[in-house]
Amino acid sequence: MQDRTRRGGAVAPGTDLSLRARELRVLHDAILSGLRPTKAPPVRELVVRSWRRVMATGLAADASNARDPLPLAEVERRRTASALTLVIDELRHVLTSVADASSYLMVVTDADGVVLWREGSTRVRRQADSLGFTEGALWTEQTVGTNAIGTALAEAAPVELFSAEHFAQAQHPWYCSARPIHDPRTGELLGVVDVSGPALTLHPTIRVLVESAVRLAEARLGDLHRERLDRLRRTAEPLLVGARGPLLVVDDLGWVAHQAGLARRDRVQVPQQHHPLAVPGLGICLPERLAEGWLLRPESAEARMSARLIAAERVLEVDSADGPWRAPLTARHVELLRLLAGAPAAGLTAAELSNRVYGDPDHAVTIRAELSRLRRSVGALVESHPYRISRDVRFRIEEGVTPEA
Repeated sequence: MQDRTRRGGAVAPGTDLSLRARELRVLHDAILSGLRPTKAPPVRELVVRSWRRVMATGLAADASNARDPLPLAEVERRRTASALTLVIDELRHVLTSVADASSYLMVVTDADGVVLWREGSTRVRRQADSLGFTEGALWTEQTVGTNAIGTALAEAAPVELFSAEHFAQAQHPWYCSARPIHDPRTGELLGVVDVSGPALTLHPTIRVLVESAVRLAEARLGDLHRERLDRLRRTAEPLLVGARGPLLVVDDLGWVAHQAGLARRDRVQVPQQHHPLAVPGLGICLPERLAEGWLLRPESAEARMSARLIAAERVLEVDSADGPWRAPLTARHVELLRLLAGAPAAGLTAAELSNRVYGDPDHAVTIRAELSRLRRSVGALVESHPYRISRDVRFRIEEGVTPEA
C-alpha cells in the first residue's frame, strides 16, 4: 500500500472503520511479536517507522498509561511564552465547535510536545484523562509511543493515526489528526495542533479542518508581524527627522520596518547590544536600541572597530565606538578565526574551511553551523558568503601566555 503520510488520511474514504480497526489490532499484535501477516492490508510505512523508533526506546505496548503532567504554573509560563497564545482564539473558532458537536478534542502543544490547551467534549475529556492526555502532559513518541502529535514532531509533517496504528494498546480506541504549526517570520516550529476522538467516529473532513485551522493561524501570525513592523515604523519616525545618510529600523528578529538610502531589504542579521553588525549597503553598524527595535546606521570611519584574539585564553577583545567588550570562544572558534585571518581577500567557502579543519570537504554543514554560532558571539567581525574577517575591522592575533600545567 502506498504511504499516504503527506497525501491523505489514515484510512481511505468509504472504509469500514470497524473492520479496519480489527485488522489493525491483528497487524499490531503480529508485527510487534515479530510475525509477518499477509492477509490484511499492510501497516503504513509512516507507522512502521514510528513503531521502530518507539521499540528502540524500550517502551512496551501494554505498559501503564500513567502520566505526570507539568504543574499548572509551568503550563501557564509556557503559554505566556508561546506565540500560539496570539492565535489560540483563531484555532478555537475553527476547531472547538466541531469538536463539541462531534465528540472530539482540540489539543495544542508546544514544540516540546507539552499539551498547553485541551478543549472539547466533556465525555471525551474524561476518556482522555484516563490516558493522561491532559494539559501539561508530554505527548512525544519517547513518552507515550506512536501518536499523531509525537509522530508529527518526529516526522516534521502532518500525521493522522487510526486505532491500532497507535503503539500503546490503551490508545487503540482513538483517532488523531495532527499538524505542525510554524512561525511565519522565522520558520521556527511553534507546536502541533491536533484533533482527537473515538476512532469509530472518524470523519474524513477532520484532517482538512486541522489543515485549515493551522493555515489560518499562521496567516494571522503573519498579519500580527506586519502590524508590529508598522507600529515600530510609526514609533521611530520622530527619531528619524533630520537623520542623514542610509539607515534601517529593524525589529528584534532583524525584520526591516523602515529603510532609507539603500536598496530594499526585508531582513538583516539579528541585532545585539554592543555587537557591531555588518549590513550590505551600510557596512559596519553598531545597533542602537529603540523602544521596540533597533536603529542601524554606519559607524564613522574614525569609529572603525578593532579586535584582538588572545588565542591561549580563548578570548576575543573588541574595541568599538560603544566601548570595549570581550567574547569567550571555544577552541574550534579560535581555530576558525585563525584560518579566516590567514584567508585570501576573497574569503573561504564552507567546503574550503572543511578541508582545512577536517582534511576533506564533507563537513561543510558542520562548519556552517559553527560559523553561525561564532557570528552570534562576535557579530560583524566575521562576514559570510564567503567567510572572512570583515575588511572594516582591524584584526590581530596574540598568542597570550599559556598557563603552566
